[in-house]
Amino acid sequence: MAQQKLYAGAKLRETRVRLGLTQKAFAQRLGVSLPYLNQMENNNRPVSTGVVLALAQEFGFDVTELSTGDAERMVTDMREALADPIFAENAPPLADLRLAASNAPMLARAFLALHRAYRQNSERLASLDEALGREGVTHQPSAWEEVRDFFHYCDNYIDAVDRAAEHFAAPGATPRDVIAAARDVFAARGIEIRHDDSGTIRHFDGKVLHLSTRVAGPTQRFQLLHQLALVSQDKLFEATLDLARFQSEEARAIAKIGLANYFAGAAMMPYQAMLSAAKDTRHDLERLADIFGASIEQVAHRLCTLQRPGAKGIPFFFVRVDQSGTITKRHSASRFQFARYGGACPLWNVHQAFETPGRFLRQLAETPDGVRYLSIARDVSKPGGSFHAPTQRYAIALGCEVQHAEQLTYADDLDLTKPKAFEPIGISCRICERDQCHQRAVPPVSHRLHVDHNARGVVPYEIAR
Repeated sequence: MAQQKLYAGAKLRETRVRLGLTQKAFAQRLGVSLPYLNQMENNNRPVSTGVVLALAQEFGFDVTELSTGDAERMVTDMREALADPIFAENAPPLADLRLAASNAPMLARAFLALHRAYRQNSERLASLDEALGREGVTHQPSAWEEVRDFFHYCDNYIDAVDRAAEHFAAPGATPRDVIAAARDVFAARGIEIRHDDSGTIRHFDGKVLHLSTRVAGPTQRFQLLHQLALVSQDKLFEATLDLARFQSEEARAIAKIGLANYFAGAAMMPYQAMLSAAKDTRHDLERLADIFGASIEQVAHRLCTLQRPGAKGIPFFFVRVDQSGTITKRHSASRFQFARYGGACPLWNVHQAFETPGRFLRQLAETPDGVRYLSIARDVSKPGGSFHAPTQRYAIALGCEVQHAEQLTYADDLDLTKPKAFEPIGISCRICERDQCHQRAVPPVSHRLHVDHNARGVVPYEIAR
């Protein structure tokens, strides 16, 4: 198979600007001519192997940054947006989408934001005719989706927050040491910590932090560190939120919770310690949970954030779904993408995890773009702590591209070389082009359909090519 050419003009230009170099000076350092650099920055030529090596040698640049998943994510997101019937007459080809994602990423993000706002307004028009007719009614993009996209396009790695949490935990600190250090911070501020039998998981009134004993130990520790983050890292969080420029106060408030959650997870599982332990255990989630006093879900989510430039872990994807199939958490540091609207592919093993509680399910899967993955799924039900309290039932999936699979204990005994071992899965039916999928719910909106009243196959229509 021919090696794919690397077009990374926007990233190359961004690197030069960050270094404060002119095109001429940058070209000299890279050992190329000025016109050649100009062509690479404008994606008229691929980034050569010599330039990649020069970036590493001259500037200590993590060359994997040139091929981050941002462009692929945006292409996938734009394809799904353009599957909307409103674009039926003017949908651009895939090549144009790739050019837009590579050459004009800000324009691509603006298009996605515009389409998101259009969808939300259309949905409201369908159900709120009277309200929309009243003077002064305005609509903002969903704060939840805005925050989700913020973390999504940061690769779910926030460097300043991650390093602050690692500094707080201190090298060599045990989970018990981290919690003791947190208690010391609260004590120094005159804040009392009480563990009580309350239905509220965490409550802080400015003087007393109440933590419920009804939840598991890892959850209690996480909530303690979450409140610590809000108390001790406010300036850092506010500065980060200022840079993010959220469109609403609701989005900013939700994002602050996200940053506090990030700090809590990073303090429980400090970056270098987690990266080292993950390699030593071959990413065994149960062993990592035991080492760091964390839950399986907390460990899986933390593994997805190990994307520090120069010290990256495996690029994982992570998702959590509820029993209806709705995605409640999602992140991908790999090329694996999730549907922005609706649920995940029903052929994905994350849905089967509800049927086998307490067990890990393994799946070798292939997406329509031909990329192959190892996916691990498990249920993560959360009891309410009393007979009358409801149980929250979720399932999570963690996975990576198959070239990394041998670094996972879960790949043992699996035949990674056998093409038929990989099950075909998709992103969502709306944009999946598999024409013989027995689980297809709706036809792909980007293709015309052929319907034969006298014939019936897997689905009651044929997808025109």
